Amino acid sequence: MFVIEEAHDADAEVVEAIGSLLPLLSRSAPAPTPEEVGEMVESPATILLIARDGPGGPIVGTLTLVVFRIPSGVRALIEDVIVAEATRGRGCGDQLTQAALEAARRAGARTVDLTSRPSREAANRLYQRLGFERRDTNVYRYDL
Repeated sequence: MFVIEEAHDADAEVVEAIGSLLPLLSRSAPAPTPEEVGEMVESPATILLIARDGPGGPIVGTLTLVVFRIPSGVRALIEDVIVAEATRGRGCGDQLTQAALEAARRAGARTVDLTSRPSREAANRLYQRLGFERRDTNVYRYDL
């Protein structure tokens, strides 16, 4: 069983865990600095969830929930879900996502969106099993 917690401090353990997990998600994204992790945990718009392998265990997963108000209501996005390779298949991603959905519900969000590359087959199966539905929309990106 994993213990899901909200990170409230950008302590060395959290910064190191994000730095070691991030390459599993993106080979090009640099590890965030302690100051950048501090910005995430201090921002009222982001909730950084961490998964520990048991009480007091090592951090084996992270998820960032972004909650924001727009004219049509409170929305939420799940971003950067990362689970250590050795931990995959044991329900960590499920528990992180369920905790994020509950946090979004408490924040008054009307919906929770996420994106996942098609090549992440297990993650896509998980999201569909949890009730996420594929939207008929285009996702655009503008590189600055």
